[in-house]
Amino acid sequence: MSNPTKTKSAAKIKLDSFDDLFGNSTTQENLAEQIINVPLADLHTFKDHPFRVADDEKMEETTESIRQYGVLVPGIARPRAGGGYEIIAGHRRKRGSELAGKAEMPVIVRNYTDDEATIIMVDSNIQREDILPSEKAKAYKMKYEAMKHQGKKSGKNTLEEVGEAAGENAKKVQRYIWLSRLSEELLAMVDHKKIGFSQGVDISFLPEEAQQWVQVILEEQGCTISTAQSAKIKEYGNSGELTLAMVRLILTEEKTKERRVTLKADKISRYFEEKYSSEEIEDIIIQLLDEWSAKNGTKKQ
Repeated sequence: MSNPTKTKSAAKIKLDSFDDLFGNSTTQENLAEQIINVPLADLHTFKDHPFRVADDEKMEETTESIRQYGVLVPGIARPRAGGGYEIIAGHRRKRGSELAGKAEMPVIVRNYTDDEATIIMVDSNIQREDILPSEKAKAYKMKYEAMKHQGKKSGKNTLEEVGEAAGENAKKVQRYIWLSRLSEELLAMVDHKKIGFSQGVDISFLPEEAQQWVQVILEEQGCTISTAQSAKIKEYGNSGELTLAMVRLILTEEKTKERRVTLKADKISRYFEEKYSSEEIEDIIIQLLDEWSAKNGTKKQ
């Protein structure tokens, strides 16, 4: 037989941990909160939720854990205008509960605003290891718009604040937000590595029709797109001179052989702390080379 006092203590510890996680101040309202079990049918997906909830190997592990022990960490939800609750954090736990044959799931219910709910939803998912570029792009855009709407002024750049939870700098966040402007079809190509991240950012500057031209030619020719090609397409797009015929010509022209230079980790590790990712290191090196090239007049046009 379980000890009621111990159960109440465990519930309070879980609740406090969520306060710590999301930085909420302890108020009388928070102290009075309850963790309630909500029927799965009453839990609805967050509007425009950008993250996949896939029935993959990790979901199998989640489902088996829930089947044996139940949902150990409650989800977070808010009351929904149409009835029931909108999930803020816990979409995978809900799916795991469904697959495990559960009828309900424990959640903490709070009356968050749209902006607050969006920020928490993004931060509770953004550190996952298996996030696709399209998911991160859409999530960063949602969080950026929510923070701008709130009008918070903490002395930091808003883009820096957006990337804090994932440890990414403002420049990288900005590039992901640009990437979110791609069509769904082109975003899928980035996800499947048919288009590189940098090339995707270049194409994101094109209007919708021009993006369709790129998609059609890539699928029609079965070709890839180099950084030189995407930069040229972006340049013509910015000047208003881009046409379907020009996109075809650029994407089907013979690619110049790209030179590859490998820098050994031990040679560059003394310049970068461990917190820097490979992509960040590459961005910094390219930026420094651009500055060096501009100073010495060696950059190719």
